[in-house]
This record gives sequence, structure tokens and C-alpha cells, in this order.
Amino acid sequence: MGKLVVTEFVSIDGVFEDPGGAENYEHGGWTFEYDRGEDGNQFKLDELMEAEVQLLGRVTYEGFAAAWPSREGPFAEKLNSDPKVVVSTTLTDPEWENTTVISDDVVAAISKLKDETGGDILVAGSGTLVATLLEADLVDELRLMVFPTILGRGRRLFPDGIDRLKLALAETRTVGPDGVQVQIYRRAE
Repeated sequence: MGKLVVTEFVSIDGVFEDPGGAENYEHGGWTFEYDRGEDGNQFKLDELMEAEVQLLGRVTYEGFAAAWPSREGPFAEKLNSDPKVVVSTTLTDPEWENTTVISDDVVAAISKLKDETGGDILVAGSGTLVATLLEADLVDELRLMVFPTILGRGRRLFPDGIDRLKLALAETRTVGPDGVQVQIYRRAE
């Protein structure tokens, strides 16, 4: 059975909106103000290389599909060649290679995907999808790259109303010279 891993860039106050600066958020691109160092870059590359499937919400998918097919290097090559599963009720004909769409009964379809996958299913960004996955108790691991900033407002990774989920801290480390924290949480037994 596959392991569903959510990986996110977040501020200290839990905002994950527009870390790359492409979504017109007032603080868009906030992660670029910090150096996560070679060890932080290696962490992101390693988690991608370990993934078997990329699971994305439509908005994140569209941002990735606009950027990554034209890029080169190991990260781009892996992301472009990996199977990508997009959860969307509006996307019907994805153009990025190796992409399929889940448009209904999301929880059942992702449960089936977990059953059929031997490795990691990696979810980046995709806030609406992450909320659905948390609510359905399908997330096995959270990997948070916490940047030392308080944004004060913006979309939060964990919205009000989700049920409690008990986690165990599996790993924590500081990456880069600016104090970016990697925190890995797994489901508590």
C-alpha cells in the first residue's frame, strides 16, 4: 500500500499561500526571501525522487504544468515523467504528460490509488485537496518546511473545521543559513 505524503512550505503562523509568487497574494514569493541551503534543496529533491505518483489539486497542477515541462535537470525530469493524478471537476483534457484526472468520488478514488501504489504518493500545495485528504484520514505523513516568518494573513494549511488528527514528530532539522525548519510528522498509533 502506498504512503500518502503531504509536503508544504508554511510560515510560522501556518500560511502556505503563494510561496512561489505566481498567485497575486500580497506576500507572494515569500519563500524566496530565505536561503534553505543545499541541504534544503537536497531534501526537496530526495522526496521527489522517492515518490511514485504526484497527486495534485487543479490550481497547483496548472501552475506546475505551466512551469515544469520547459525546465531541465533532475528535478524537472522526474516531475515531468512521473505519473500525475489531478483532482478536478473542471479539468477534462490535461496536456502535461502522464496525467490522469479524478473528478468524482475523490476519497474512494484516492483510497484505491493508495491500494494500487507501492511507494509514496506526494501532494504539494493543493490546499483544498489536502483538507479533503485530512478530513478523510488518508494522510500518512506531513512534511513541513517552516520558514521563519509570520505572514499575518493568507490561506492557512489547516483550515478551521477539520477534525483532530493525532501525529507524532518523526524528524526535525534546520536547513540552510536562514533557519528554515523541516518537520516531519507521521500518524500516531
